[in-house]
Amino acid sequence: MTNETPTIEMYGADWCGDCRRAKDALNRFGVGFTWHDIEHEDGAADRAVEVSGQKHIPVVLFTDGSFQVEPSANDLKAKLEALGQFPQE
Repeated sequence: MTNETPTIEMYGADWCGDCRRAKDALNRFGVGFTWHDIEHEDGAADRAVEVSGQKHIPVVLFTDGSFQVEPSANDLKAKLEALGQFPQE
């Protein structure tokens, strides 16, 4: 067990437009996340299905254990604000 702060995890693929948009939104918001490429990381595709129960990407797993599948930038922002993880301006 480590003392690291939990991070948002995103499962997706480089060819996926929704994945690129979600990554861009999190980067624009200044929110750190761990990227799991389901095409190149062993077990990442299985983990994405395990989290969401489906094969759609991206799957964004939040620090509270909840997740969103194919979220819009507004969906991501609303969830981050609800978690108190949206950077204050």
